[in-house]
Amino acid sequence: MTQSISTISYEELLGFFDCAGVDRAISEEPINRFAQSELLEQELKPAFQRETKKSNKHYTNKVDDTNTNFINTQTNSGAFKTTLELAQSAKSLEELHQYIQNFDRITLKLTAKNTCIFDGNPQSSIMIIGDTPGREEDKEGVPFVGRSGQLLNRILEAIGYSRKTCYITNIIPWRPPGNRRPTLLEIEQCRPFIEKQIAFIKPQILVALGDLATHVLTGTNQGIIRSRGKWLEHISENKHVIPVMPTFHPDYILKTPSQKKLVWKDFLTILKALKAESS
Repeated sequence: MTQSISTISYEELLGFFDCAGVDRAISEEPINRFAQSELLEQELKPAFQRETKKSNKHYTNKVDDTNTNFINTQTNSGAFKTTLELAQSAKSLEELHQYIQNFDRITLKLTAKNTCIFDGNPQSSIMIIGDTPGREEDKEGVPFVGRSGQLLNRILEAIGYSRKTCYITNIIPWRPPGNRRPTLLEIEQCRPFIEKQIAFIKPQILVALGDLATHVLTGTNQGIIRSRGKWLEHISENKHVIPVMPTFHPDYILKTPSQKKLVWKDFLTILKALKAESS
């Protein structure tokens, strides 16, 4: 016999909420976050197209059509202005990390268990950037510690690197509920944080894992299937041109093992470029 909601005890109901990830009462009155998000996203609509500049001679294998309709804006939206000003005010990478850890003006922070900022070496010449934390990352507060992280570890070890010799992070430091794709507003709120991390670290190469990271870092409107394996560019806030290698996200490889050889090819290309830079 099906148990009706009216006969469920408070303890059972609380247990259900806990399993569903509801671990706090936000307010006594319900708030329509979807309506708020729609209003704020309207403020982000007057966007301009981002154009990637021509690369230096060392990175000539480019995607030709790199103009984009992907939003890259500076607006008067209160939330976005806050992250932009906060990131720009950081005097060091450590201070920026602390700002991200303490930042609470984004709804994702309310539903995530932990803030996943980075793992690895801030002095590294290679910066690996994914999209959002997964379930295991949310639990641990560290990027790429689940199955996808284990796969990434093996890939790095195969080219002579490791988590300790790379800087690993995500575009979004908080896990979206249900692993949904982050909204345009959430991406733009978090953009200043990743931009500032890149500016502080000054890596020789950026590795973009998946569609979202590739779009945000390069502005390309091409999907990851077309853009992977081809050098693109990121223009940092201090106007440095940094080569970007897009490749498949480890999650995608776990679901589509036949594409593993393409990721291996991409990381060999990365290794070759790193050796050329150091010679």
